[in-house]
Amino acid sequence: MNIDTLIHAKWIIPVEPKNTVHENYSVAIKDGKIEAILPTDKARAKFTATEEHNLGNHALIPGLVNAHTHAAMNLFRGLADDLPLMDWLNNHIWPAETKWVNPDFVKDGTEIAIAEMIRSGTTCFNDMYFFPDQTAEVCTHVGMRVVVGLILIDFPTAWAKDADEYIFKGEQVHDTYRHDPLINTAFAPHAPYTVSDEPLKRISVIAEELDIPIHMHIHETAFEVEQSIELHGKRPLQRLSELGLLSPRMLAVHMTQLEKAEIKELAKLSVSVVHCAESNLKLASGFCPVGELVKAGVNVCLGTDSAASNNDLDMLGEMRTAALLAKGVSNNSTCLDAHTTLKMATLNGAKALGLNDTIGSLKKGKQADIVAIDLNQLETAPLYDPVSQIVYSANRQQVSDVWIAGKQLLKDRELTNMEYSKLMEKAKEWEVKIKNE
Repeated sequence: MNIDTLIHAKWIIPVEPKNTVHENYSVAIKDGKIEAILPTDKARAKFTATEEHNLGNHALIPGLVNAHTHAAMNLFRGLADDLPLMDWLNNHIWPAETKWVNPDFVKDGTEIAIAEMIRSGTTCFNDMYFFPDQTAEVCTHVGMRVVVGLILIDFPTAWAKDADEYIFKGEQVHDTYRHDPLINTAFAPHAPYTVSDEPLKRISVIAEELDIPIHMHIHETAFEVEQSIELHGKRPLQRLSELGLLSPRMLAVHMTQLEKAEIKELAKLSVSVVHCAESNLKLASGFCPVGELVKAGVNVCLGTDSAASNNDLDMLGEMRTAALLAKGVSNNSTCLDAHTTLKMATLNGAKALGLNDTIGSLKKGKQADIVAIDLNQLETAPLYDPVSQIVYSANRQQVSDVWIAGKQLLKDRELTNMEYSKLMEKAKEWEVKIKNE
């Protein structure tokens, strides 16, 4: 049988079925989708491929799904470190955004972020930022899979002046890209403390009509919860529930301040939680009770947040931090085993975004979003369990090859359709501009 691509690997970790590791297996790709996963000797006999890759020291995993980003903020990496969240936002990030954010900023920052994500194994990201049309355009050009956030916030920005314009322009972006196989959309109200009731009610209805998710920072800090009680007489989750926003469409980001009753309610309503372990640690926002959420049956996935608060977009690092933190917070070393953590970074993210029929695991008929990790390195030797090595030992420099919808975007650590030197030049240009403001 003639196919496009045949990848032979030492290990294939499909994520589903759970706890499965295939040794000396191959993946066959045709028309951007996985045609078959089978033993290498059988694959060589069955398929004739236009391209064939022999990765005898590598593990193949599904492309990582970064479920919460502000991609263009790569240009603010390291701008205002070691500060509490509200000081960081009010006195540094929001003033910088007011001064610098425009279509060119978003275009350049997103390009740099995508390159970083591809080089660390991320094949899909869920974004929340201004000028989402620019983000979508860059992703289409590069061949990156994205869920573009249709941002909503009460105050005027360079993108829109009020709720009506945010929603109108967001719907325009959705309409423009609704037939693009790599571009999906989600409403992205910033947070309960920055979006009032009426706009939230409106997007709840529109999201249902368009059949898209809603992506929002919720219960990120104790201050946010206290402020909500003072202003509204209730916690943010209760307010959002009364507004009809808590449903399987909701991706609730951060969630460091949760009561047991709220965890039960999240499970009952099938709300997904996006855990941003490193950003929460860096901003001292609190600890998401991941172990309790998983035990309750909540779909928990992982996100890096922005490079301005992390300070990288490395999902391999995020997996390791999330797993270790969960064990420490719960005082239980069995909490978040390696297989569960990998699932959080892949299939759970896809499920939260409504894409689990398309991506998130290596399975016949799904899109060929695949990452190859070279485990034949001193940092991952000796090797007894490839999944444990990926979660606890591997680093992003070991990501050698990446395919999205069957198209190879990273080959032997080299970007195939982005010029690394030009991206570095752009980063330097913005550094000089912002430094010399």
